[in-house]
Amino acid sequence: MSNVVREPRPVVKKFLARPQHEGVGAVVRRSIGRFELKYFDPFLVLDEFSVSAPAGFPDHPHRGFETVTYMLQGAVTHEDFEGHKGTIEAGDLQWMTAGKGIVHSEMPAATQGTQKGLQLWINLPAKYKMVEPRYQEMKSKDIAEAAKDGVEVRVIAGEALGIKSQIYTRTPTMYLDFTLKPGANIRQPIPESWNAFVYVLEGEGIFGNSRSSPVSAHHIVLLGSGDGLEAKNKSSKLLRFILIGGEPLGEPVVQYGPFVMNSQEEIDQTIEDYENCSNGFEKAKYWKS
Repeated sequence: MSNVVREPRPVVKKFLARPQHEGVGAVVRRSIGRFELKYFDPFLVLDEFSVSAPAGFPDHPHRGFETVTYMLQGAVTHEDFEGHKGTIEAGDLQWMTAGKGIVHSEMPAATQGTQKGLQLWINLPAKYKMVEPRYQEMKSKDIAEAAKDGVEVRVIAGEALGIKSQIYTRTPTMYLDFTLKPGANIRQPIPESWNAFVYVLEGEGIFGNSRSSPVSAHHIVLLGSGDGLEAKNKSSKLLRFILIGGEPLGEPVVQYGPFVMNSQEEIDQTIEDYENCSNGFEKAKYWKS
């Protein structure tokens, strides 16, 4: 990937992710995976979640994709039917490959306060949909960071400002958390064949060309063709945004809630496997979080 951006990607679409209810009593701002944007290959869902005990995401299954949870505030405890258990706190990352099947829960770690974070669902190509489940977890202090000219970046996946993430991505993906001081700007290369978007967490920024109107928090910005992102902070406050890009799979997508396969037959088989606790869901039979 070149370090020079010659042709910044324009903004082709932007909209506000409005709050909706999900799980049990949790609130999410869903930007991908809703009627305006069902699928942005290879991305299935992007939720900015907000959850306070006793609300949360109790026991539920997944098959056929990856979930990436990046905590912004508070902490969430997760456990699954394989006996994998832990707590992810602010700044921590969990990259879970559900593969052939996982059943897990994600609940607030504290009885007080609000837990906030981002959850991204990344589709897996047909050849990897039935792989064994896998976790990659990283504490905040271990996530690669760099700073230059008023720009700070946390490299969750991919590469930025000369540093690389250790996360292995089955579907080639970049996931960068940028903070720009007032007056700062960044040009970040993105492979030309990839789909890419920005999600603004805080402040407001100019994306694409400098004539674009500013974009504020909780907005998603879909980027058109080009070889990178140009972003500027022309405001007097900090700008924080996530840049995510991935290689499109170009495969059929058939989704039934937490199951994402390539055909209706595979979805029918998945439902049968889950109901019969077979073919990857064996341990679901006796497990409760």
